[in-house]
Amino acid sequence: MAETIPLGSKPVDYYGQPRMDLIDELPRPLGRVLDVGCGEGGAGDLLRAAGAESIGGIEILPEPAAKARERYDQVEVGDAATVLDRFEGPFDTILCYDVLEHLVDPGALVRGLRGLSTRHGRLHVSVPNARHVSLLRDLVVRGTFGYAEWGHRDATHLRWFTRRDIVALLEEAGWSVRSTTPSALHKLQELGIPAPRRLVGAGGEFFAVQWFVLAESR
Repeated sequence: MAETIPLGSKPVDYYGQPRMDLIDELPRPLGRVLDVGCGEGGAGDLLRAAGAESIGGIEILPEPAAKARERYDQVEVGDAATVLDRFEGPFDTILCYDVLEHLVDPGALVRGLRGLSTRHGRLHVSVPNARHVSLLRDLVVRGTFGYAEWGHRDATHLRWFTRRDIVALLEEAGWSVRSTTPSALHKLQELGIPAPRRLVGAGGEFFAVQWFVLAESR
């Protein structure tokens, strides 16, 4: 996701993004992969190139799911927490990118995913950061939350997480958090640019649009 707050309609490739930056960070081997909120399955080619043995997907919208079925071994349509029992686990790698913020009860989903994981399976999550400086600015200066059609303040977001919040949610559901990476730092690393001190200290929590969290089943 870009480091700006987008306005207007969703981009054409919204449901087909490959998420190369996140997949590159996944521990190997990937083993069996479950992609929750898979969209059109844009990550499929990259996951297979990285050695995924099989790929399952969950998508709430039928049209993107139909396209994902062309790339994944199994795709189920519906609310993620209610279709988990259609999959035969366990999975070694579970992706949950930009999903938890859309759910009434994200804890139920991550607990269910824990039940589908191998003993040391990994869960990789991305969520919007509720402490981003732009949100604080708009609330204090502009007097508005500033919902948009997509992006950091997508109007369909039901839940908001700080770094501490997402870590607590995963830990309480039986996952051990191994790393938390702010998207601003992640982008600089991707470009090979040294990170300013404010991004690696406590203040870095204000400059991340998203948190990328890697957890392991315990």
